[in-house]
Amino acid sequence: MRALRTTIGRPRLIASVLSLLVVTALAVSDTSVAAAPGPGPAPSTASLSGAASAVESLGIAGTTWAVDERTGRLRVLADSTVADADLARLRRATARSAGAMTLERLDGRLRTLLSGGDSIYTSGWRCSAGVNVQSGSTYYFVTAGHCTEGASTWYTSSAMTTAIGPTTGTSFPGNDFGVVRYDNPAVPHPGTIGTVDVTGTATAYVGQRVCRRGATTGVHCGLVTALNATVNYGGGTIVSGLIQTSICAEPGDSGGPLYAGDKVVGILSGGTGNCTSGGSTYYQPIQEVLSAYGLSVY
Repeated sequence: MRALRTTIGRPRLIASVLSLLVVTALAVSDTSVAAAPGPGPAPSTASLSGAASAVESLGIAGTTWAVDERTGRLRVLADSTVADADLARLRRATARSAGAMTLERLDGRLRTLLSGGDSIYTSGWRCSAGVNVQSGSTYYFVTAGHCTEGASTWYTSSAMTTAIGPTTGTSFPGNDFGVVRYDNPAVPHPGTIGTVDVTGTATAYVGQRVCRRGATTGVHCGLVTALNATVNYGGGTIVSGLIQTSICAEPGDSGGPLYAGDKVVGILSGGTGNCTSGGSTYYQPIQEVLSAYGLSVY
């Protein structure tokens, strides 16, 4: 599961001397392996639901799928780890879908990203802080759930001499979000992402221009390319309801924030590729975690 790496922390923290924010991103490169169906009526909701269920039931790690709003069809992507036999199973599923889905090959590997570095740390890995939040007078930061799962306490450096506080909530797989409480008053927690003063949250839409910030690769921007995407990272870790973007990321960026202007949109889960050749990344929508724990940005 740690092959899927995310980072914990908020970009506002990156602006601080503690450099707490790190976001993991994965870059995606597509090569078509199945021709898209020709012009015709868009598939029905039932057909799309059936196609998605068929793909999920195959249980093939390294796959991701979401409805392509341009074509109205389910776009299935298979990364470089998908074996020929499994690719053949996906092709057969595509052929049986009566034009409801298409299949493409990714150059890289879908994963979450954890790495050693100078961001927020727990025993064995680091992540990026996503966004600082609060409940009454108690302060927290949101990050990726694959970062907080199994992690009890977070620190400001790899030496683990200055504690930030404990993990207080995790939802992974299914979702990919976690919450860490600030217990050390010496650790700052401004309501910013870098130099951006956060004023609220926003709901993603296809075509929206967004940026993300992480401890490993800093700020990168791109477009929202799909909503409600599902990713099978392998090992039984399937995450659904994600925002797909054209933005790159690398190990240590996981958990970092996705934002549009001064509004937070999501938290980095994973992706494929890198920031040299490019890639695609997936994000947990921010509203779900805020609602789950009764939190708000500030």
